[in-house]
Amino acid sequence: MRVTNAVASRKRRKKILKQARGFRGSRKNLIRQAYNAVDRARAMAYVGRKQKKRQYRRLWTARINAACRMQGMNYSDFMHGLKLAGVDLNRKTLSNMAIEDEAAFTQLVEQARQAKAEHDKKTA
Repeated sequence: MRVTNAVASRKRRKKILKQARGFRGSRKNLIRQAYNAVDRARAMAYVGRKQKKRQYRRLWTARINAACRMQGMNYSDFMHGLKLAGVDLNRKTLSNMAIEDEAAFTQLVEQARQAKAEHDKKTA
């Protein structure tokens, strides 16, 4: 009796075709094209997970910058002032604070402004 690998190979192909569901054209139902499409999709997903982190950080920075400018200070001076004041908050938290709790964010801006002023006096 001849032994085939039919069960295992069918399972392997079905797994790939299941991942290719939703792709356009023959990439969703022809195995050779599906292999290439799924490989590329996995590669793009890997890259996308890294890009997502960068994009969120850029968004938070833009929001903080906009909120700082409304208080008459720019982003880099604000972040430097916070560091000098010993305030250790990440950008996500600062961004949420700028949107949801403007009073607390204003206090942080004042703290940063005072710390920067003191630092400028020392260095001048």
